[in-house]
Amino acid sequence: MSKSISLSLVLAASLGLAACSGGAENTTNVTENVAVENATNAAENAMNAAENATNAAGNATNAAANATNAANAM
Repeated sequence: MSKSISLSLVLAASLGLAACSGGAENTTNVTENVAVENATNAAENAMNAAENATNAAGNATNAAANATNAANAM
């Protein structure tokens, strides 16, 4: 009889702890939000790098055109 009472008390305490453990869920949500934000920033940085490379290629093309124009002007 005492074993069944102690077992039921342990079960009740375990359920009570499980019901009140919202902190773990909040930590998971924060971790997921940080991971999503980091991935978004990494994608944005990659797009900026690609845009910078495109601009550099355009600048090189313009420099070559300017050099050609200068040679033709002589």
